[in-house]
Amino acid sequence: MANPPSLSDQRSASSNPPSDRRDDESGRLERAAPGLATPIRAVGFWAAIAMPILYVPLLATGLSSSLDGVLFLALIVGNLLALYVGHAHRR
Repeated sequence: MANPPSLSDQRSASSNPPSDRRDDESGRLERAAPGLATPIRAVGFWAAIAMPILYVPLLATGLSSSLDGVLFLALIVGNLLALYVGHAHRR
């Protein structure tokens, strides 16, 4: 039968240092364009919300031509980029 963790084990497990990954991700844009970081994040956030509306006409008419397929994939890539850029808006 296993023994429950001791008090010192519980303290060391709960006192892990916070990850610097989140600070690094949100600080990258601020270091590259300090004055433009907030507007860029806002545009990315709202673009990520609005872009899926553009999928509807493409899917309603069908992806019959190669141009439609390329446009649909470009919209998906653009939406993913907007999600990445705008994910830290208003944090």
